Amino acid sequence: MSHSIVCTDLSFSWPDGTSVFEELDFAFGAGRTGLIGVNGSGKSTLLKLIAGELTPASGSVSVTGRLGYLPQNLPLGASRTVSDLLGITPAREALHAIERGDLSEANFDAVVWDVEERARAELDRLGLAGVDLDRTVATLSGGETVMVGLAARFLAEPDVLLLDEPTNNLDLDARRRLYDAVSSWTRTLVVVSHDRTLLDLVDQIADLPARRTFGGTLGEYEEVLAVEREAAERTVRAAEGDLRRQRRELAEAQTKLARRVRYGNKMYEQKREPKIIMQERKRQAQVSAGKHRMMHEEKVAAARERLAEAEEAVRDDAEIRVELPATAVPAGRTVLELDGLRTAAGPIGDLVVRGPERVALLGPNGSGKTTLLRTILGEIPPGEGSVRLNVPVRYLPQRLDVLDDALSLVDNVRAVAPAASVNAVRAGLARFLFRGARAERPAGTLSGGERFRAVLASLLLAEPAPRLLLLDEPTNNLDLASVRQLAQALSAYRGALVVVSHDLPFLESIGITRWLTLGPEGATSSA
Repeated sequence: MSHSIVCTDLSFSWPDGTSVFEELDFAFGAGRTGLIGVNGSGKSTLLKLIAGELTPASGSVSVTGRLGYLPQNLPLGASRTVSDLLGITPAREALHAIERGDLSEANFDAVVWDVEERARAELDRLGLAGVDLDRTVATLSGGETVMVGLAARFLAEPDVLLLDEPTNNLDLDARRRLYDAVSSWTRTLVVVSHDRTLLDLVDQIADLPARRTFGGTLGEYEEVLAVEREAAERTVRAAEGDLRRQRRELAEAQTKLARRVRYGNKMYEQKREPKIIMQERKRQAQVSAGKHRMMHEEKVAAARERLAEAEEAVRDDAEIRVELPATAVPAGRTVLELDGLRTAAGPIGDLVVRGPERVALLGPNGSGKTTLLRTILGEIPPGEGSVRLNVPVRYLPQRLDVLDDALSLVDNVRAVAPAASVNAVRAGLARFLFRGARAERPAGTLSGGERFRAVLASLLLAEPAPRLLLLDEPTNNLDLASVRQLAQALSAYRGALVVVSHDLPFLESIGITRWLTLGPEGATSSA
């Protein structure tokens, strides 16, 4: 099989000396590849190295054919137009000049006769029928900007296409159009994503931390990992049993050796044999005892090493297991009431949330979902109507900026739970996988996944315990492990939820009981 992208002995470090990866060998062939790994494992960095935006410390990258790259954050300018983002402005200007009668050689060299028709068809295919080519970037939503960037890459018809978290900021309709575009891609595609639906459309999975490629979708890969994990856990149990047996045999051997030493000393003291013979026996006993002890200690060390290797083979899928009884809401309790509400973004109407309901808040980008959450919180005053909160509430914004970076994790939680003792806070943090000294780390030193768990801990360990959680796009920018940990934490939460998300697999995993869609006429509800 020929490969379109080959990374050989690739190493890269940041200017501060932080190593991202060393001596990495990876190859990507024709078809669709999903590149996965925990936050900070170097997925986006690898795409930038392939695209030539970063230079490796050592090693090489080779790409066969023309390359297109869609980064997470497109370089924008408020005055740039959709035509500029598509890269077709010079060709359009030449076309319009020729139409005005300017028949210069330069215009004929630059013109692409069907450029506007092709651009319009690509934009329409991606759900951007209402977006004019001369519209400025400043007037586009985040999702529209991503889709225009995607249209630009498709228009260029590259042989190799790199996409970095393309579903971020996309609403459900835009995601479906992206899925269709990816499904129809016939050349080489490498996509970094945490979107399970998208990763179930690829032909192979490249696991960057494991440096492993698997032929199949994410779901199929996870099935294989589950089987491997079960086997690894059996190996761990066997290694633990072997270590216990070797320790027991060492203890028994030490007891026997001590008994022999006492017997030898007694014989020497009683002088029942010639002195020279007793001294030789004593020396031989000591040598024998030393060899015996060393043999058993080596067996214990070998058993300990086998256990460490077995434990290393078990993937680090640490789970959040937490009990949150104080968050419970009785089934008939009214949690939230909206009466004739109109927000700054438009009409909402009436809404009542009772008991431990789990409400998914849907709607296209720009429909006012975040505005509604902030209005419920009281951060934005309602245009009309009223909001009544009957229980303690906590809010998880899209940006995880609820921690004080200068404070330790313990102090961050104590800031929202001042009556809790240090020991109680530490016990709570341990359930979110911050044990021992990790709980004392400043929040500013945490990795992306760690920071997310710390934000969850401060949210769910707050006092009074939250009985209503408002979550705004909680899975954006999360790796697959963090999404799974979020679902685990929410499974223990016993209060009401209102969740803004376009991630349908995640919403289904947390047991949504009501679907609320925002539109021009207000909110419509379905079970």
